[in-house]
Amino acid sequence: MQQTFERDLLIVLYDVARLMRTRFDQRARARGMTRAQWVILARLARQPGISQNELASICEVEPITIGRLVDRLEARNLVERRPDSTDRRVNRLHLLPAAQPILEEITSYRDALSEQILDGLDEHTRDALVDALLHIKNKLTSEEFDLPRLEAAGE
Repeated sequence: MQQTFERDLLIVLYDVARLMRTRFDQRARARGMTRAQWVILARLARQPGISQNELASICEVEPITIGRLVDRLEARNLVERRPDSTDRRVNRLHLLPAAQPILEEITSYRDALSEQILDGLDEHTRDALVDALLHIKNKLTSEEFDLPRLEAAGE
């Protein structure tokens, strides 16, 4: 029996991710920033000293895009570029103290959103949901992951 769109796992995952991005966009915009800028700040809090190229790869955008976003964050005194000690072509990104209140806002909003969207789910269900999503993520990132090729129509 064919699943309806409302219960199709891939569609639901996509919709949930899109809606969460939209909520973060709205919150960041209300603070005069973009979600992409928030993502950079949050990533730098977890990985201080990451290079722009490494950050671009993680964020799945072109290095020029990260460069422009970092330019804006640098102009607001939230981030600074520091030369790499072994490769003068590379800049390492570091948070400045002015970023701390914004990071606290991001964490607070993430926690509140998480609590609100999971309200009504018991602890066991929450854990099972996270376990299932981690399982899916691990499968998708595994070296062995390979979908069978679809045959061309008419072959």
